[in-house]
Amino acid sequence: MLKWALIFAIIGVIAGVLGFGGVAGGAFAIAKFLFWAFIIIAVILLVLGVTVFKKVT
Repeated sequence: MLKWALIFAIIGVIAGVLGFGGVAGGAFAIAKFLFWAFIIIAVILLVLGVTVFKKVT
């Protein structure tokens, strides 16, 4: 997911440099959403790994 966020961020930068404002804004919005989704999922899995899954094994 982080890989896709970086890809969309690069697309946004390239589109912004070339003057495609709408495409750049859309790509940055997708990249921001994917980045925060990755962070939230990573934190949830970290908390679960420290608490719940440690008790199972």
